[in-house]
Amino acid sequence: MAIDAELDAIDWKILRELQGDGRMTNVELSRRVGISAPPCLRRVKRLEDSGIIKGYRALLNTPQLGFPVVAFCLIGLQHQSDQELKAFAEKAKTWSIVRRAWMVSGETDFLLHCVARDLTTFQTFVIEELTSTSNVDTVRTALTIRQIKDEGLADI
Repeated sequence: MAIDAELDAIDWKILRELQGDGRMTNVELSRRVGISAPPCLRRVKRLEDSGIIKGYRALLNTPQLGFPVVAFCLIGLQHQSDQELKAFAEKAKTWSIVRRAWMVSGETDFLLHCVARDLTTFQTFVIEELTSTSNVDTVRTALTIRQIKDEGLADI
């Protein structure tokens, strides 16, 4: 697969290290990748400015925060015009239960990653929000049982 950016071995090391710990200091990062701090900082800034590093955030343990229900919804629209696809995408952005969303190819049009406090909350969302949204034709859901892997792009 072609890469849109010119990255050398040090850039790849920086990306690996930051995925493991995005809060480490630049001094620690430079030590881990084997260069001094000033060029390390310049490289990180270049990776951020180019959009390769999109941002930084805390990874939360949602069950410990009272959100143990994780589910995926596969949404099929009645019509897939550009306007209809954009309208659904904008609507999905307004639902707080939806944490991540993708437009996909194949039998469905959108894949929604949902997190809820309980099964009733998720069911209410599906019945009262998703199925009643204009242009929605099909809604299939998959409740997760247990997460078995959660990693960044490890083999880079």
